[in-house]
Amino acid sequence: MLRVGLSREKVLAAALALVDREGIAALSMRKLGSELGVEAMTLYYYVPNKDAVLDGLIDMAVSRVTVEPVGPWREWLRAFAVAIRRELLAHPALLPLVATRPVLAPGGLATVERMAAALRAEGFGALEGLQLVNAVATFVVGHTLAEAGRTPGHDEPDVTGVMESLDPGEYPVLVEALRAGLGTPEDHQERFDRALDALLHGLAPAVVRRRGTRG
Repeated sequence: MLRVGLSREKVLAAALALVDREGIAALSMRKLGSELGVEAMTLYYYVPNKDAVLDGLIDMAVSRVTVEPVGPWREWLRAFAVAIRRELLAHPALLPLVATRPVLAPGGLATVERMAAALRAEGFGALEGLQLVNAVATFVVGHTLAEAGRTPGHDEPDVTGVMESLDPGEYPVLVEALRAGLGTPEDHQERFDRALDALLHGLAPAVVRRRGTRG
């Protein structure tokens, strides 16, 4: 039966707290019910199954990005990429989920539709616009996966420790880069900005690219 005070939003918020703390692999309906102080069966009144919870977590992350696709398309698409990275860094345990699961919930689909429609108005075809959105999203997720490092529930090698032990005589360029700040938050920010700017600069509607090659 329904529990007073419980809602889909509260179930998803509890799921996010659980994933933040223990990692996506730890998420189960039983553990989620325990998180909320209810039996797992009670949750099915609010979310039909675990897949719906996973879709809801992605939808929650996307819905927190409030960038609207208005103005020059490269500017708002860049702002969207920056906002998605910020949200994923705030919840790095969501990264494996976002990297492997498509956007299927209504909120996320509505966001994608608005971006695709805005790109269509700029001269991109429907498929072409979605390819562009996917290219930017894939870049952001991939970069943030590398940047976030360890996530709850996942053991990863201590790359920083290995790099810091390098012999300057054998790896002089790598050691120089480390001393210049390789792997620092500032380095990650600069890498992100440079790669994103290069990606967006190279994108344009196919008709514009064809016109440019004839010149």
